[in-house]
Amino acid sequence: MDIMKPIPSTELPLGDEWIYEVKYDGFRCLVEWEKNGDIRLISRNHKDLTGSFPEVKERFLSAKGSVEDLLPLKLDGELVIHNTPFQTNFARLQQRGRLKNLPGIRAAAAERPATIRIFDILEMRGSNLQKTPLSERKQFLEEVLSRLGIEGVEADRNPDRIWKKLAKHRGEGLVAKRLGSTYQDGKSHRDWYKIKNWRSIQGFLTSYQPENGYYTVGVFDQEDIHIIGKCKHGLDTDASQTLREIFTSRGEKQGGAFVLPPAICASIHTLDLYKGELREPEFAALMPNMPPKDCTIEQLQLDMAMLPETVEPTNTSKLFWPDKGYTKGDLLTYIREMAPYMLPFLDDRALTVIRCPDGVESEHFFQKHLPAYAPDFVTGIPAGDEQLMVCDSLDSLVWFANHGAVEYHIPFQLIQKDTPLEIVFDLDPPDRGKFHLAIKAALLIKPLLNDLGLASFVKTSGNKGLQIHIPIPEDTVTYQETAVFTQAIAWTVENAHPDLFTTERMKNKRNGRLYIDYIQHGRDKTLIAPYSPRMTKDGTVAAPLFWKEVKEGLDPGNFTLENTAKRVRELGCPFQDYRTAGETQKMDRMLELIKS
Repeated sequence: MDIMKPIPSTELPLGDEWIYEVKYDGFRCLVEWEKNGDIRLISRNHKDLTGSFPEVKERFLSAKGSVEDLLPLKLDGELVIHNTPFQTNFARLQQRGRLKNLPGIRAAAAERPATIRIFDILEMRGSNLQKTPLSERKQFLEEVLSRLGIEGVEADRNPDRIWKKLAKHRGEGLVAKRLGSTYQDGKSHRDWYKIKNWRSIQGFLTSYQPENGYYTVGVFDQEDIHIIGKCKHGLDTDASQTLREIFTSRGEKQGGAFVLPPAICASIHTLDLYKGELREPEFAALMPNMPPKDCTIEQLQLDMAMLPETVEPTNTSKLFWPDKGYTKGDLLTYIREMAPYMLPFLDDRALTVIRCPDGVESEHFFQKHLPAYAPDFVTGIPAGDEQLMVCDSLDSLVWFANHGAVEYHIPFQLIQKDTPLEIVFDLDPPDRGKFHLAIKAALLIKPLLNDLGLASFVKTSGNKGLQIHIPIPEDTVTYQETAVFTQAIAWTVENAHPDLFTTERMKNKRNGRLYIDYIQHGRDKTLIAPYSPRMTKDGTVAAPLFWKEVKEGLDPGNFTLENTAKRVRELGCPFQDYRTAGETQKMDRMLELIKS
């Protein structure tokens, strides 16, 4: 059989007969689970993927007992590696698919495990369900996934609501499915439609290759032409013929191609830039009135970022970090890309920002109250005669950045709560040259937390130190209790190495030692948020780390606006399980320590 494939569409079908699912960017995959327990993962091209993704098979087998009475099963889904719940890493998945040796496969699976997001069921107890309406298949599937403890594809009857979620994460798109539809081979249907979340960019065309019909697309990088890929599809017959005639009649023949200087501009839809080239590009329109000089690499980066339409970016070429050459546009691009990782820490907390309207080396100021000119989508919480600011949406986060907010500081408790949601140790060496002291202190504190059964996370402060976070369940301890705990840990480390560490608050009495700041953990006191940029000359950020990275040679200067987003795409987010760890954190031993 051939899998059922969604038909590309530019319009979303609407009505009560439709359901809308997140479209993930991965490998389409059938799970064939036989009565004897054998499992095969089969691609859309009928290739066996089981050996390449052993962790997926093992995840199913670990729950075999819960579905044994439902076998044989055949499930349809998307094999993915997640960046966020709505965004996947197709490049990383492709790399996994090319691995051949088992040790390499196992190492890659341990570093960035793949998973499969199931969205349909074709067979249960050996009975073929393809002629069963989708609405009923979904009910069968819900039981299977519930028993397996496996997450399916997020779906909603409200397309606007689910589109808003995936847009925040820059997900690939939606699939609209008719609830009454049966499962049919290929595209011989009118029941599944895919609508992609295109990025729209502008570039100029520099050459045409008659042999394959492709046009080369470029943008300006200063005075140089920077090629970003090739494009062929999307134009109607008349536009396509006109464009071809212009190149063949006016272009200079070079080898097998006709070449023109930058003159003809086009708007192009693309999914992403992969290794500097447009992925799945399609012409949206020719832009005869657009001057080629407007097609720049800086504008390309802003367009690829998919800034919300509610915010009109201003002064994007202004230098914010002169020593590194980072502009306000670079700040906006970074904030937009890191929004899915930052917002969970900003949501439902009072926000304090440091604004640098003219860059980090010019005048700056703190702001914690909502300005009168803030738009309606920025949340304010009444506090006396003022309103506190809350950053709970992509629009508001980008709005803050567009108004020069460089640093984002948050308290340890949620709005209108009196108890902390996390405990943090701030390890503050006298300067970056003594960062090795922060490493040593962190590696002394980590086993103490392990002995108490506490899951902990670590990040750079974005300047010269490290910060250890312990997420905790809501309403489990008071600030008075956490003060006892943080003091006990800090004094333990200080007493073990009094020549290296101190809890002395007065800087002039620290004598070159690292300051273990446990007093900063208190109600309404604030700490830099994960992934927030900092007002440093080198454009560093408060970067979450994997604990295995905390060792000799770690340099906080290596985590900047320029490379942090790429790092998270390649390695994943070290704080990915932060909230879950907090909800399930075992507090017994810590509470015993506090009361002893």
